[in-house]
Amino acid sequence: MLKRYLLMGLVFLSAGILSCGGSQLKVEPIAKTESPAELIQKLEMDVSSARQDQVNVLAPAWFEKSEASLKAAKEKLQRGEELSDILEYVAEGRAQLLTARDKSQLAGSVLPKAIQNRKLARQAGAPSLGEDYAKAEAQFLSLTRAVEKDNIGYAKSRRDRVATEFRRLEIRAIKVRTIGEVRSLLQRAKREKTFKIAPKTYQEAQQKLAAADEFITKNPYAKEQMRRKAQSALFSAKRHLEIARQANALENMQPEPIALLIEKDLQAIASKLQAPDMRDRNFDTQVENIVGSVVALQYERTAMREKANDQQKLTDRLQVRLAELEGKTKAEQSAKERLLAEKQFNELFEKVRTYFEPKEAEVYKREGQLVIRLKAMGFPIGQSIILPNNYALLSKVQRAVRTFDDVDLIIEGHTDSTGSEEVNDLLSEQRADAVRQYLVANETLAFDKIIAVGYGSHRPLASNKTNKGRAINRRIDLIITPHFKPGAGAN
Repeated sequence: MLKRYLLMGLVFLSAGILSCGGSQLKVEPIAKTESPAELIQKLEMDVSSARQDQVNVLAPAWFEKSEASLKAAKEKLQRGEELSDILEYVAEGRAQLLTARDKSQLAGSVLPKAIQNRKLARQAGAPSLGEDYAKAEAQFLSLTRAVEKDNIGYAKSRRDRVATEFRRLEIRAIKVRTIGEVRSLLQRAKREKTFKIAPKTYQEAQQKLAAADEFITKNPYAKEQMRRKAQSALFSAKRHLEIARQANALENMQPEPIALLIEKDLQAIASKLQAPDMRDRNFDTQVENIVGSVVALQYERTAMREKANDQQKLTDRLQVRLAELEGKTKAEQSAKERLLAEKQFNELFEKVRTYFEPKEAEVYKREGQLVIRLKAMGFPIGQSIILPNNYALLSKVQRAVRTFDDVDLIIEGHTDSTGSEEVNDLLSEQRADAVRQYLVANETLAFDKIIAVGYGSHRPLASNKTNKGRAINRRIDLIITPHFKPGAGAN
């Protein structure tokens, strides 16, 4: 076995140095490994993390090579090919990704303003501007590819022009997409005469629209204030229409049915919180009852988390002591732990499968990882807002993640091919990030334990030529990588 690994090392060293775009790639040989599947998982996690950090656009050529090496390694592992061939592609993928990271850092130092303005333009929705954005994106990629080839002079000579164009697109996107939507909503309010039903909220929305429009025009570089004003105007316009709808529904009702309707909503919340029935008290007291129950639940959750942390510390100490008392060698202990981890993983996988209905999600294993493909996860067209009808499904996702003691999670957003590539890439990224924000807000995992990445329409599962195929391709995939601690049991 030792001779084989030494021979593998010589093979890698003889492959030595690969060249790309004028740069040289140093491949560090992998002379020994216990599990090629684990190495591939780690590389896949690193590639996803790099995509999240925009390395795919800051160093596109090297990033594409690292993805190709990862794909080749996975395919060879699935076909059961020679270990040396698998490790060769993993080693190359690592080196290519490391080079991509280095080149992306160089791009960051050469093109800081262009990178920042591009990010803000994308956040404002500039990809929806179509050809104008696509042209700016192509110019930007020409700069990053130039940096990859060490053509720094070319990148510097054109970076200010590209930064200015992204800035112009950002302002235009804010006005067209955000304030444009506000104008559309207020025009609808005028047509439907809702301003007569709810004049106060209509006037407030008009005032905020005018203030946002004027501020954006006069202060094009006050980015944060501009964004806040635009969002405030949009919120007010939506709120007006909802208030008008509610007011219209209540217009012909008598006082008692209105009071009973309010009481019904308050009692529904109190019942879910298992709070006392206080319908014999006034509405203010009922609200205080609900708020107090929420505060108590928050306190209880904090106490449970602290207790769990203390228990885990004690368990860790006992496991260390137990291993010492058993007197096992490291090799024996590692083998035992691997078998235990595999058994635990299979048990927990079967457990997680029971959480989801077939129409909700597909749950399957992939080389020591658990994949949850959310079939029933839906978003409004062209948006990344998580609607309440998704909460029950995401609660099951939370339960699945918490079934394991320690995990890393990748959230992948995917779209169909309808629309431009730029819009789909951004939309899938925003939807994946929306799921990450939801899980973090609900204390499922820490922010740094989750990678959110968008693949747009680049990884279809079915043909985009049919409605059924496009529906299949619009999805959120969750990849859970568990880390089992020595001696830990299944939940």
